[in-house]
Amino acid sequence: MRLPASAHTARPWRVHAIAGDFALADVWRLPTPGGPDDLIHLVRQFSGTAPHAGGAVPERSSSPFAHPVAATLLGLRWKLGALLGWDGPGTGIGARVPSLRERLPDDLRDGPRGPDSRPIPFRSVYTTRDEWLAEIANRTVHAALHLGWVPDGSGGYHAQMAVLVKPNGRFGRAYLAGIKPLRRFGVYPAMFEAAGRRWQETAALRATG
Repeated sequence: MRLPASAHTARPWRVHAIAGDFALADVWRLPTPGGPDDLIHLVRQFSGTAPHAGGAVPERSSSPFAHPVAATLLGLRWKLGALLGWDGPGTGIGARVPSLRERLPDDLRDGPRGPDSRPIPFRSVYTTRDEWLAEIANRTVHAALHLGWVPDGSGGYHAQMAVLVKPNGRFGRAYLAGIKPLRRFGVYPAMFEAAGRRWQETAALRATG
């Protein structure tokens, strides 16, 4: 379910002080009910580093990005980017733009960083009990994916995802405007359907730690 911007901006997230010059593109509520310490399980799921139910081998297919619809649309984006040089050397984190990790206060820099994402190469910035921030950059945009763990008012919690963007000039702004319908009506619904289904399937695994 898509949420108003205030659902993100009104919460006391640490990310506000770190990415205050980024624009808020989207805020969504995810179908992932859980307990107060369950965010790390969702982080592993999103990053494609969740273990198999039968062992500790990471299961890349656990990532919502692996949903067939999302994977197809994102795959087309990477092919177009390769053709046009959007994702080449010199366009990413540490090359075209510095990492958001350079902005972290000491407690976040010294704390858990969290797993990098795959198959989409989001680089983890920091992890806390109720936040995960990851970033990606290319010739079009410097973007950050924020997962927040939100109390639901009745003793439970759920995830909230925000996408923060810093477009690279006019071209970046035009690019973001062009992909907005695909993002909101194609990629995100497919991702969240997959995330919710996988969350339910792994309920027993989470209960055992």
